[in-house]
Amino acid sequence: MTPPVELLKPAQAVMNNAHSPYSNFKVGAALRSTDGQIFTGCNVENASYGLTICAERNAVFAAIATGIKDFTEILIVADSDKLPYPCGACRQVLSEFCPLDFNIYIVANQNHEITEKLSLGELLPKSFTM
Repeated sequence: MTPPVELLKPAQAVMNNAHSPYSNFKVGAALRSTDGQIFTGCNVENASYGLTICAERNAVFAAIATGIKDFTEILIVADSDKLPYPCGACRQVLSEFCPLDFNIYIVANQNHEITEKLSLGELLPKSFTM
């Protein structure tokens, strides 16, 4: 499966800005809003690991900072041979703003040779809701 290039390119570009001196695991994300805007984020690590923020949440929070809260899909990329699935915190944040049929593209390595497409419902089948 070929990931959407209009999400892959910005996710790869922002991945290079990641601050990951502890894990050396750079991640980039590109999030598309329902009106077609694309918001990006990268992981930013901190010596106090609890203060680290993931690429996915950075992209969501960047969109929300502009007043956008409705999304259709996200692409997450890492220069790795392993797929960079979202952590539990990112899954829960996505579930706050995205429907269960929201598309998630997971891409490993710069040549996007390893790609998976999931829905939010598949990734987080029993999310917490109020």
